Amino acid sequence: MGFFKNRSGVITYTIDKNVKNDLYISVQNGEVVVSAPWYFSRNQIQEIVEEKKRWIVEKIKEYEAKKDPYIKTGFIRIFGEDFALHICYKNIKTLTVDLEDESIKIQLPNKYKKVAKEEMVTVLVEKIYKVIAKTEIERVMEKTRLLLGFAPEDYKLEEMNNTLGKCTQDKTIIINPEIIKYRPEVIEYVVLHEFCHLKYKTHAKGFYEMIKKYEPNYETYASEISGIQY
Repeated sequence: MGFFKNRSGVITYTIDKNVKNDLYISVQNGEVVVSAPWYFSRNQIQEIVEEKKRWIVEKIKEYEAKKDPYIKTGFIRIFGEDFALHICYKNIKTLTVDLEDESIKIQLPNKYKKVAKEEMVTVLVEKIYKVIAKTEIERVMEKTRLLLGFAPEDYKLEEMNNTLGKCTQDKTIIINPEIIKYRPEVIEYVVLHEFCHLKYKTHAKGFYEMIKKYEPNYETYASEISGIQY
């Protein structure tokens, strides 16, 4: 391995000896590789590298510019599917979120680099769930209202421990934003379930007859969220 100095520091390169008579330099994944004939001495190689220093530096800059700045930080489940969560930091004032194929890419202001990654990911996931839930639950609430012909006094989104939804004594329906983890059919079932509690306070026979009337496959969806209260 050899090296040469540049304004930004020391750049190393790997020497690959071969039986060919030509010497050529390449930048592979940001690494400088010098393929040289077996009989070339280190000093000869170093001289040629120094001559090509400007070209090498430019190629490294091109690689850095093309390199994906995002860091994979895990997965987030939305509507029953897993999306890879990628984060990068930029000189911006507010965060941006882009959904691309099976990944979610988030750009954060540089000031958030000081925040622990685990803490940052937790906050971001909660924020994403709230933003999506605000639109999705409103859609499902309206759909269910039209289906049943009645509505709660009010509804709201609220984080709850191990609970996806509930209907209060004053006929307010509360939905946990984390419900967005599940398939749309499951979300619609939970909202229907809470609507039925507006008529039946307990899980009486009439309660399940009402659910089955509007959603015959409710048991399938219920099995996906067994162990979670709603």
